Amino acid sequence: MSNNLINMEYEVARNDFATAGDASSNIKKILVQLGINPQIVRRTAIVTYEAEMNLVIHSIGGKIFVNISPKEIEIIAEDKGPGIEDIDLAMQEGYSTASNDIRELGFGAGMGLPNMKKFCDKFDIASEINKGTTVNMKIYIS
Repeated sequence: MSNNLINMEYEVARNDFATAGDASSNIKKILVQLGINPQIVRRTAIVTYEAEMNLVIHSIGGKIFVNISPKEIEIIAEDKGPGIEDIDLAMQEGYSTASNDIRELGFGAGMGLPNMKKFCDKFDIASEINKGTTVNMKIYIS
């Protein structure tokens, strides 16, 4: 891979379960085409999918930005929405604010943020009530 960055941006709509997962699938294909280590591809797909689902379930919409360089993959999920009142609580496995309707669809198990943190090398989250949340993740390639 050259020193050039690959930059991608994906719009994610609230409650759009029909296209949920498209961004992570597309990113996974690109990483495979670039010859990235399969474990790094897997980790990137997991964190991107979890971020995408959080935007679909918990926000009023947002974007996922992916920047690929020879050294790292950066995934930024930005949403407009209610924000997270207690980030420490939200980071606990099993904690979820998902509605019963979402849970009946098989989502909202409270593993999104914990999985994002677990499968990336660097994890930062910032949230402001009634404004939104930004999650910045990095996975090192080399």
